[in-house]
Amino acid sequence: MNQRVAVLIPCYNEELTIGKVIDDFHRVLPNASIYVYNNNSKDQTASIALAHGAIVRNEYRQGKGNVVRSMFREIEADAYILVDGDDTYPAEEVEPLLKSVLEEGVDMAIGDRLSNGTYFEQNKRPFHDFGNRLVRDLINRLFDGHIKDIMTGYRVFSRRFVKSMPIMSQGFQIETEMSVFALVMRVKIKEIAITYRDRPEGSFSKLNTMQDGLRVLIMLFDLLKDYRPFFCLFWPFLLMTLIGSIAWYFNPILSVLFLIAGFFLLSTGIILDAIKNSKIQLLETAFNQFVNSQQERA
Repeated sequence: MNQRVAVLIPCYNEELTIGKVIDDFHRVLPNASIYVYNNNSKDQTASIALAHGAIVRNEYRQGKGNVVRSMFREIEADAYILVDGDDTYPAEEVEPLLKSVLEEGVDMAIGDRLSNGTYFEQNKRPFHDFGNRLVRDLINRLFDGHIKDIMTGYRVFSRRFVKSMPIMSQGFQIETEMSVFALVMRVKIKEIAITYRDRPEGSFSKLNTMQDGLRVLIMLFDLLKDYRPFFCLFWPFLLMTLIGSIAWYFNPILSVLFLIAGFFLLSTGIILDAIKNSKIQLLETAFNQFVNSQQERA
């Protein structure tokens, strides 16, 4: 059975690089379908992509998360290659990532820019290294992960991952959301070191280090609230209990109020955790349905 491969390229003002990116993937994967989703570009990104043989669609809701949501919903394939249109990720290094999904049962193969040091050599934007490490360490600690490169824009996904993942983010938080979802659902993850190269001269990143970094941290807190609600509320419960216990010696009425508030926090955490478990069970059911359907097709 021929396996369908889709290359997904979200684009916003990438006329300097998109043609080369498409040509490179056509050369490496001649049978793959290449989709360019034009996200309100003000330059010639869409027309250049068409001229180079890509399937071009428009996503009018601004933001990478919105683009990826539409891609995952609309495109049918057995493996999905998600790559930026800025020519920072080499097409010739996609084959090990793709093989791990199509032949080894991996659900998210990550192109790791950090392990071989090329990202730190090529990246010229201040505070990006710090931000990458901060988000990576927080996610790995909070969700019991061991991912080396959380923010990479080069990934390959299985069909069951793409069709099971609910996407909430609108912008560049999408990489954080995908990584956390993979860890929470305990899917098969594999990281492969890749070469990273900086944007060519005249091409500019759309990332705002401080603004987008803050949005990523807010998204991380939101995901923590959704996927680990008991953890979020347990610490305030302890604080309220501690304050209430100390206050007993000075003001018993105030002490009781703090203890009651702590009790409600704990109860809310238990209830939300039960709802979260039900939600994950539903997601796992949907995930397993894709596994079974693929086995039947095979």
